[in-house]
Amino acid sequence: MKHLALALAVLSACMQACAPGNERSERTRLMIAQTKLASDPHSWSRPNEARVTRLHWDASVDMKAHTIRAVATYGVVNVNGANEIVFDTRDLNIEEVRVNGEIQPFTLGDARPFIGAPLRIAIPADSCEVAVRYATSPDAAALLWVDGDKPFLFSQSQAILARTWLPCQDSPGVRIPYTARVQVPAGLLALMSAENPRDKSPDGVYTFRMDQPVPSYLMALAVGDVAFREIGPRTGVYAVPDLADVAAAEFSDLEAMVAAAEQLYGPYAWGRYDLLVLPAAFPFGGMENPRLTFATPTILAGDKSLVSLVAHELAHSWSGNLVTNSTWNDFWLNEGFTVYFEMRIMEAVYGKDQSEMLALLARQDLDATLLELPGDDTHLKLDLNGRDPDDGMTDIAYNKGYFFLRMVEEKVGRQRFDTFLKAYFTEHAFQVMDTEQFLTYLRARLLTEAEYTALRVDEWVYAPGLPDNAPLVGSQRMQRVDFLATGWLQQHNNTEIPWSTWSYQERYRFLSLISSASAADLATLDKSFAITATTNSEVLFKWLELSILAHYGPAYARAEEFLCEVGRRKFVLPLYEAMVNSGQLEMAKRIYSRARPGYHAVTALSVDELLTEAEQ
Repeated sequence: MKHLALALAVLSACMQACAPGNERSERTRLMIAQTKLASDPHSWSRPNEARVTRLHWDASVDMKAHTIRAVATYGVVNVNGANEIVFDTRDLNIEEVRVNGEIQPFTLGDARPFIGAPLRIAIPADSCEVAVRYATSPDAAALLWVDGDKPFLFSQSQAILARTWLPCQDSPGVRIPYTARVQVPAGLLALMSAENPRDKSPDGVYTFRMDQPVPSYLMALAVGDVAFREIGPRTGVYAVPDLADVAAAEFSDLEAMVAAAEQLYGPYAWGRYDLLVLPAAFPFGGMENPRLTFATPTILAGDKSLVSLVAHELAHSWSGNLVTNSTWNDFWLNEGFTVYFEMRIMEAVYGKDQSEMLALLARQDLDATLLELPGDDTHLKLDLNGRDPDDGMTDIAYNKGYFFLRMVEEKVGRQRFDTFLKAYFTEHAFQVMDTEQFLTYLRARLLTEAEYTALRVDEWVYAPGLPDNAPLVGSQRMQRVDFLATGWLQQHNNTEIPWSTWSYQERYRFLSLISSASAADLATLDKSFAITATTNSEVLFKWLELSILAHYGPAYARAEEFLCEVGRRKFVLPLYEAMVNSGQLEMAKRIYSRARPGYHAVTALSVDELLTEAEQ
């Protein structure tokens, strides 16, 4: 744990040296300068010249106007005598800047698509504090405002959307601790990726503290009428009151998951691990905000069948949150490790049978993605210069990364690989990592040169496609599903399908394998198993996709209802694609005109692009 202690010592020294009224010490300046960061093509900031070291955020949330007015006060280290510090912004109204308490002129550069505009602030050599007073736009891309009797607000900052609600050095390499004071309307609870309250404040004022340094994409805010349910001594769940008990039951194994993760790769470093179940408009399955994972309600299946998503977000507490990709070109270091860790947690808590079925579905998704993407986008190490980093958030980072790590584990042995990974997380805690640094560490601490070459590591990382030494997934249950799917396509005999006893993975696999089914075929399945009425969102999604492609009309009403209620991009985008690909563009446009106002920008922009291209 000496590396963790060193990281925390550096953090403490930086905070003390940059506190108002204190001079920076030369030692602290040198420590900051020595932690040189990679150049980030998705950030205007130049942290190797002048870097933020801490943040206090004082904010007022206007739920009716859909805006946040705030003052962001940063401690700053001038690393090498720079004459300015640069922040990332996008669609922010910058009202005033102060340096060491004095009003200071600033310049806001020209905005670029998805990157936004640089905020440049002159600083003296001894500056320690920069405060920016600003207001967000009602259309801030990171924020979704859900109106109604019980309004709700949530943020989604990954990859580079934090700059739409906070001027920041918006690169994953820049990690800082923060405190906050947030004013919200009475009757609502405010939560952040920090130490959180459990009860509503009568005056709507909440204070927060995150002592561990985090990158800006892990800054998170949610405001709504939610209640808390304790699960274990360091775990719990927040949800709207009507769902609180349901969510607590669904996630009752949360404490066991944390314990299983610690057994694998060392102590949990963030204090508490809580979940917040968000409105269905949330664009992802989950977001690994430290201390408070944001989760979609679509994983509330009633039988814990979809809790692998929770295992995934928990795993990020090590891979991603503790050791973070240096830039978004190295995104696989966050997600490939996390999928691997997720599978290990699921195996430890629910057994090898469950984890192997999940692994087989991961391979199925990966194979489909490999057919869709151009070769360069199937490398683990990406070159996203000039592109939205969202382009790199595909199954390549997640599942090719997972199978690479699984391949290494199977070749060197699990015990040896676990020892390596535990050391990796411990020695690089609260640090950033790029692909080349990781490969150097891999060669120094795990693989001999002969093993490195024999495993074709560079081919996995820098070449397209999937090498033919990829691990094979073994699941007898899934083999049986494959056999039955082949037979069903030939005979359409529903009596041989044990639908009622199948897990969601088996049902999903079966539906994936009968893509040639006609509308009449689907009608017989629906009559036998009432699939259109299923409450499992994964199975429902695959069924609706199949129904749209086959023009199975009785499922259309459910598809429209689903698309107007759920904003999870993983489900939404493929369903609109199915309409486009099956010649039903007008239906897609009609449904989208209803649904779009309820989608987060992450989802809406993807569907916008799809439908625009379809009309050309």
